[in-house]
Parts: sequence; structure tokens; C-alpha cells
Amino acid sequence: MSADAQKRAVAEAALRYVSRGEILGVGTGSTVNHFIRALADLREDIPGAVSSSEASSALLEEAGIPVVSLNEVNGIAVYVDGADEANNHLQLIKGGGGALTREKIIAAASRQFVCIADESKLVGALGGFPLPVEVIPMARSYVARELIKLGGRPVYRQGVITDNGNVILDVHELTINEPIRLEQQINNIAGVVCNGLFAMRPADTLLLGTAEGVRTIQR
Repeated sequence: MSADAQKRAVAEAALRYVSRGEILGVGTGSTVNHFIRALADLREDIPGAVSSSEASSALLEEAGIPVVSLNEVNGIAVYVDGADEANNHLQLIKGGGGALTREKIIAAASRQFVCIADESKLVGALGGFPLPVEVIPMARSYVARELIKLGGRPVYRQGVITDNGNVILDVHELTINEPIRLEQQINNIAGVVCNGLFAMRPADTLLLGTAEGVRTIQR
């Protein structure tokens, strides 16, 4: 089974976690795009979705699913999103698509977080994928120097502006032995909006596409 076929399989498997009649949270990325297309068959049962990016919002509207603001709802039943890396504790690295801040906000506001990914995303230790950090533009150089002190090699993602109007530093060569501690340390750097470690609020369920089919991992 190809990686794209694995993505389609987990996207379809995630449909069973959708709570009919409740607001849904929807993330960003190639695997989530498959999920949004699959959601079209359930559009009559979904009153609205909170989206983590303008790109996902456009796809949801094409599928006939109303996009609502998080400020308009009391909470989200289920949030479905992908990951760039996941460990066995369902702690994640996210943000390859640049939507990490909105993704983290929606995850925090959701009762259940379902992560969908192909088998290449499951790793023994986080950090092989560069850690995205969203930064206020004027603080980019300062934040980069602070990230070097933490052992990383930050690289400015040139030409990319987030939906929030900020820039992204991708931090290579980080040793992530304590994901929660590192997430807190980076968030405490002045000028950092958010970082792509989802350790304090990990996924509750990981649907992993494999050559043998969809594997379910629960936290």
C-alpha cells in the first residue's frame, strides 16, 4: 500500500469518530485533505467545522460543510488532524504546513483529538523532523539565538507567512528527550507565538496507515 493509499485509509477510518450533530475540528495537510473529501458524504450530519487554516476552510466549503469560528462555539467534540511525527505516547511534531498555532488552539479546545498519519510518521523519538516555531517577525533573530542555546539549528522558512501574519523557524538537530519540558521552554521565549511540539496536549487516538491496514493506537 502506497503512502497516499495509507493516508486515504486512515482518513476514511476517522469518519467513525465524527460525532453527528456536533461541531467538528479539522486540521491541515495532505492526509486531512483526504478526510475533508470523505466528510462530504456526512455533511447533512455536521452542523459546522472549526478549521485550522484558510486552505482547509476552502475545502470544507467545497464539501458543503459550514466553517464556523471557535469563538462562536462552546467547544469541539472531536478534532481530526495529521502529524509530521508521532511517538508511542502520541506526542507529536506538527506545523510542516505552517498552521501549528491554530492547530494547537483547536486541539486544546477539543474533547478528543484523533491523529491520522501514514506509518512513516511513527518514530521512536521526536526530532528527526525539524521542529516548526511560529515567531513574531521582529523577534526572529532573537528567537533564533535562544533556540541555538537549546541545542537546535534554526532555519528561517523563507517566503512563508502564516495565516496569523507571522514567520516560521524550523529547528533542526534538536534532541527531544523531554517533549513537555522543551515545549514549555520554547513557548517561554519572548517573541514565540507557538511551537510545533504537541506534548502537553497529545493526541488521544492515532490512526496509523500501514501496509496491512489501519492500526489504532490509544493513549
